[in-house]
Amino acid sequence: MNTEDFFTHQPRFLNTLRQQGKSAHTLAAYQRDLAQLEQILPERPSENADLKRSDFVAALKKLSQQNLSERSLARKLSVWRQYCGWLVRQNLMTADPTANLKAPKPPERLPKALQQEPLNQMLDRTPADTPLDARDSAIFELLYGSGLRLSEVHGLDVDDLSLDAGWVSVTGKGNKQRQVPLVAKSIDAIKAYLPQRAAAAGEAALFTNRNGTRLGTRQIQKRLQEWAVKQGSAQHLSPHMLRHSYASHVLQSSRDIRAVQELLGHGNLSTTQIYTKLDFDHLAQVYDESHPRARRKRG
Repeated sequence: MNTEDFFTHQPRFLNTLRQQGKSAHTLAAYQRDLAQLEQILPERPSENADLKRSDFVAALKKLSQQNLSERSLARKLSVWRQYCGWLVRQNLMTADPTANLKAPKPPERLPKALQQEPLNQMLDRTPADTPLDARDSAIFELLYGSGLRLSEVHGLDVDDLSLDAGWVSVTGKGNKQRQVPLVAKSIDAIKAYLPQRAAAAGEAALFTNRNGTRLGTRQIQKRLQEWAVKQGSAQHLSPHMLRHSYASHVLQSSRDIRAVQELLGHGNLSTTQIYTKLDFDHLAQVYDESHPRARRKRG
């Protein structure tokens, strides 16, 4: 397959991903990565001039010379692989030129978890005097109290709440549904907010702006940052940091990584396992006390 034919099928590929439930953000990222690949792959107009593995190796090298991070390079190569694999499955390409092409291994980064006591003190001091303050307090309690993603909080509707039962129905990545328990602080904050919620006609969103329509993700991030500054936080806070803090604190208390995986909505346990590195001392203690070759003789 020559270069021109290779990129002709992009719209069908992206439509397939859309039908699989990929978000608009993910689709836009895939489209950008494939557009960039189109710019750097060599032109092979002849029907017999098939794209080769060496072309993709050269493209990866060009990107590495642009000072992109290893994580970004790995993500772009992943998109190329998925597109090539789809072309092969559609019988549009006879062989995958990206097969076994290695991506640079990104450095492992531990999540940034906030200390429990200072974070809880900040949340306890959060004012709820105005409708906006009450809304923000409910948002922050959900981000930390239930470990929700920013997109999950943004997508919540009023009907997703089961306050009496203490649950909230969440739509996570890939449109997967899961039930997440609500802590008492979150329930109290939501109950304080709901009577003050501004809603335009027919608006189902739980969290709304002054116009009564769904609150945007950027506004949630901005309000969290402003709140952190007012609280005197020395750290820049993000919704993702609150989710990391939730996961770390629950794991440290429960020692149940499978439960944390379910609560976070992780598809793979390996995604959750990074939190175990935050509590290595406990794991070492478990090993010392449980493994027959590690047990110490008691006097």
